[in-house]
Amino acid sequence: MATLDISIAFFFLVLGMCQALRWLSKRFLSPGTYGCIARELAGSLQLCSSCLELRMLMEIGPWGGGFGLDVALTLLFLLFAVHGASFDGASANPTVCVQEFLLLESSLAATATKLLAQAAGTGTGWALTKLFWSWELTQLHFIQSLISSECSSSIHTSLPHAAFVEGTCSFFFHLVLLKSRQSHPIWGVPALAATATFLTYTAGPYTGAFFNPALATASTFHCSGNTFWDYVQVYWLGPLAGMFSALLLYQGNIPRLFQKNLLYSQKSKYKIPKAKVTAPVGGDKPQQKGKGGKSKSEPRA
Repeated sequence: MATLDISIAFFFLVLGMCQALRWLSKRFLSPGTYGCIARELAGSLQLCSSCLELRMLMEIGPWGGGFGLDVALTLLFLLFAVHGASFDGASANPTVCVQEFLLLESSLAATATKLLAQAAGTGTGWALTKLFWSWELTQLHFIQSLISSECSSSIHTSLPHAAFVEGTCSFFFHLVLLKSRQSHPIWGVPALAATATFLTYTAGPYTGAFFNPALATASTFHCSGNTFWDYVQVYWLGPLAGMFSALLLYQGNIPRLFQKNLLYSQKSKYKIPKAKVTAPVGGDKPQQKGKGGKSKSEPRA
């Protein structure tokens, strides 16, 4: 259990460091610079470092640490919940940035800046975690430090199937993300965390279940077993296709590309007023009233 305690301490250390970075950036930078650069950099650093450490626990923990997959999945859910609550609006995921661009919520320049900040944050998180492993504080970290330079690919199936798996994970993740944007964070954050945990448990044995191009690039692109183009197909094109499909299904159109709704009919916002019918008086026929309440029947003598 000492390994688990040290890993949890590492999670809290990374969280505290990134929270301090967000607080200082918000205080000294303009809102635009904070939103496009500092917030995404801190979020990507936090996500990458936490996921790499958790990935180590999931791969080595069952046989080297004596704890099962249930512990790792519980930590995964808690980490995603903490990330969702602390990211302060950052996505830390390139497919989410592209989705915001397609929804006309972000300009091309802002999207490109966010993607660069995510790349910098992910690279920093990878270097920080590697440094932490090199200290070899526990037996698991010692083993991970030995094998990290000679890692193998996370793709354990055919390339078309792997790309389909990553695309499907991205599809369901983005559907829940789009739906959670309309709900209160107290419900949206746990829903996203539960979705990510379920997808990781289901698709992890096939591709590692990253559905995040930046995270996959830092975690597995340097590993042997597949070419760079193989990784691009599975971990970049697959999630982008899944995001695009989820957005099209949810919206019925892609606002950045075309306005016409291809899937859902548009209902008219204007209702035609119906004629009012008055109750019969003294055996008379019902009288219809037009606009202004005037009767359309002939006046009686």
